[in-house]
Amino acid sequence: MMKRLATGAALWLLAFVITIFSAVYQRTTGPTYPIDGTVDFDGVPVEYELLRSHGGPGDHPVEITAPDTLIAGVVVFKRYKTNDEWTRIPMRRQGEKLVAALPHQPPAGKLEYHVELRKGDKLLVIPDDENAVTRFKGAVPAWVLIPHILFMFLSMLFAARVGLQALRKEAPLMPLMSATIIFLFIGGFILGPLVQKYAFGAYWTGFPFGMDLTDNKTLIAMIAWILAWFVVKRNPRMRLAVIGAFVVMFIIFMIPHSMHGSELDYSKIEADSTVVEQN
Repeated sequence: MMKRLATGAALWLLAFVITIFSAVYQRTTGPTYPIDGTVDFDGVPVEYELLRSHGGPGDHPVEITAPDTLIAGVVVFKRYKTNDEWTRIPMRRQGEKLVAALPHQPPAGKLEYHVELRKGDKLLVIPDDENAVTRFKGAVPAWVLIPHILFMFLSMLFAARVGLQALRKEAPLMPLMSATIIFLFIGGFILGPLVQKYAFGAYWTGFPFGMDLTDNKTLIAMIAWILAWFVVKRNPRMRLAVIGAFVVMFIIFMIPHSMHGSELDYSKIEADSTVVEQN
């Protein structure tokens, strides 16, 4: 009895570690994670954190910590995937910081930008390899967002736990599988669409209505677990079906968060505006 309890606790701990690892990896490798760092500019350390997501009203803040008051800065930006001309916004000094703001965009609208710092004839571009791209979204209330994150976390936790359970002969699988499906359904198909609606104005933009990767990942995971549930229900010896569903879930969680997510097509907005003006 004690040995079984110890084994169960160890498997829960391992499942928790797997879940934390996948969640952190997914978040920190995603396209909305800030670009940050410290770079030396003419002997002075310059710290930066370029945000790549902006929720709610107001403009998108840009801040650079540059203690040397002889350093001046400009934010250079344009709408993402457009032929717009680049716009330059001078940064204002506030103590050790240089600050500016990118203009607010409609939900799912994106701006690409970089910062140019100058001191005399010296120039520093941040980031130095490619532009940062920030996405705008509506404000998502905490009463929706927090439960959504919690239930998605629980779905991965139980998926990892039952995946490990499937490696043990004769260990029960159905209760853990059912819990995984329930948590995934609540988090991904009830709360997820509410988050999407608040953020981008649509409940579902995955298949068959669109190609939003976040929605499609959730759909694929649910299909994998439902298939595994029915397979094991008919034949409890088919434990490979559970391992396969967990592998699918793990791979999905390792895909960076918000990759190929909702994105405003500015050309359609301009086309619609042209039609309105002509009418």
